[in-house]
Amino acid sequence: MRAVVQRVTRASVRVGDETVGSIERGLCVLVGVAAGDTEADARALSDKVTGLRIFEDDAEKMNLDVREVKGALLCVSQFTLLGDARKGRRPSFTDAMAPEPAAELFARFCDFCRESVPVQTGRFRASMQVELVNDGPVTLLLDTRRTF
Repeated sequence: MRAVVQRVTRASVRVGDETVGSIERGLCVLVGVAAGDTEADARALSDKVTGLRIFEDDAEKMNLDVREVKGALLCVSQFTLLGDARKGRRPSFTDAMAPEPAAELFARFCDFCRESVPVQTGRFRASMQVELVNDGPVTLLLDTRRTF
């Protein structure tokens, strides 16, 4: 699984005219599910995301995680994170998991995160508009196929 994690002061996701998820302080997490990913990947990624010490403490050092600042997550599925644009100009998405099992694994990732923080989500396979205010800016790339 791949994720782009952004520390935010607020974030929301809309489908058409409807806001389907929104948070204040926390993390906006764009998640791509790769072919071959398992529930163990979903658990490992959720543990990493919720445990990232990327919020500042009183000494202005990044020492606190999203749980410690009583933040929340806005998780949005994004299969394009698995896009391979090394050849040509049109990305290939053959590394992405098929939609039905990917939806289930994305949901498991969100469930694991909900064990420790509030989670809002987008709508799987919908055309979404994500709006956020990146705080810092702080943005990290995570991939369960690379050593955490």
